Amino acid sequence: MISADVQSLASDLSVAVVRLTRHLRGRRSDSPISLTQLSALSTLRREGSMTPGLLAARERVQPPSMTRVIASLSELGLVERTPHPTDGRQIIVTPTPAGRSLVDDENSAREAWMTDQLGILGDHQIQVLRDAVDIINSIVNETE
Repeated sequence: MISADVQSLASDLSVAVVRLTRHLRGRRSDSPISLTQLSALSTLRREGSMTPGLLAARERVQPPSMTRVIASLSELGLVERTPHPTDGRQIIVTPTPAGRSLVDDENSAREAWMTDQLGILGDHQIQVLRDAVDIINSIVNETE
């Protein structure tokens, strides 16, 4: 049985993560792409070129939805689609230099804001957050 304390922590943590996410999203007010597009482009930037099906799986969306995201990113010149080297039915999606630059700019804006916020914390609070990041990553990695 899960204790009331753990249930309360789950609620508080969920709300805190949502609020933090809102602040991080606020750093991108003039972005030319949606958060869905940014997420897909960021995955390509981080993990490298891949098929639309693999990208859809990584992003946990249905392939038809990812097809639309890729098409819109391609129209903006942020990704390029090339034939798969061994499977003529597939394509490979790769971020263009403009796409990589956009992801880097978005990341820089969020990291600058977060760095400013962390700069006002004490050493103990910083260590607590380091530990929390490790714990959150282990929770997320366990469910993927």
